[in-house]
Amino acid sequence: MTQTIFIYPLELILTLSLILGLVVGSFLNVVIYRLPLQLQNSWRHDALDFLGQEPPEAVKKFSLVYPPSRCTSCETLIKPWQNIPLLSYLLLKGRCKTCAAPISIQYPIVELLCGLLSVAVVYHFGLTAQAAWALLFTWVLIALTGIDLDHQLLPDNLTLPLLWLGLLVNMSGTFVALADAVAGAAAGYLVLWSVYWAFKLITGKEGMGHGDFKLLAALGAWLGWEQLPLIILLSSAVGALIGTIGILLKGREKQTQIAFGPYLAIAGWIALMAGEQITSGYLQLF
Repeated sequence: MTQTIFIYPLELILTLSLILGLVVGSFLNVVIYRLPLQLQNSWRHDALDFLGQEPPEAVKKFSLVYPPSRCTSCETLIKPWQNIPLLSYLLLKGRCKTCAAPISIQYPIVELLCGLLSVAVVYHFGLTAQAAWALLFTWVLIALTGIDLDHQLLPDNLTLPLLWLGLLVNMSGTFVALADAVAGAAAGYLVLWSVYWAFKLITGKEGMGHGDFKLLAALGAWLGWEQLPLIILLSSAVGALIGTIGILLKGREKQTQIAFGPYLAIAGWIALMAGEQITSGYLQLF
């Protein structure tokens, strides 16, 4: 925890942080579900427009806020009280009130995860500008993780704004010096870009998506080039471990594609919270 004096009781601050995180987590569920569909509709719209065909009205209007949320099974509109983070899932016992279709466990997991990580960020950074930016950074990483797990996609709509925002935030040295942020963004992109092309030239196959380049560049923009080795090491280790477990437990084929974005996001968040301590502790061992 940073040396920050809380004007208000710590318990109150952390409780409010939890509530804020739960509410934001509910919105992130919408982003995780709808943004990929919105992008697919946009691509479909562009393709039909190129062919001189009129896109369906549903394709034109679909967005993060339209149409209103409804059960994916029976199409019944979801009432406001059924959108209360965590509580509504418990009250409904994980099922639609109308048709009793199961509600994905992903919704309460994302809400709870967002709430707990928000509490950790505020506890670590205190009531500071750093905490506000770190919360935004955390929330975007959660959204990217959910989307990549579901669709193996890291949308430019999130990765590129995250990258540029990191540079802007560090213009005043919020997390690192601007020069370190610029170097981090460039190095983060080029490292995975080089790995991608080396792997493709050797095997003739694509080893990762371009979104991974942009996400690591964004992490470098926020945390600086010095944190990149730690992020790469942690993400690779976690990815290898989970991939191996998946093969052993589920019989997953070795050639099965695995989303790498979530491991980068996890490593990036760890580096945000404790990167300097981990690096300095490691160096002290030698």
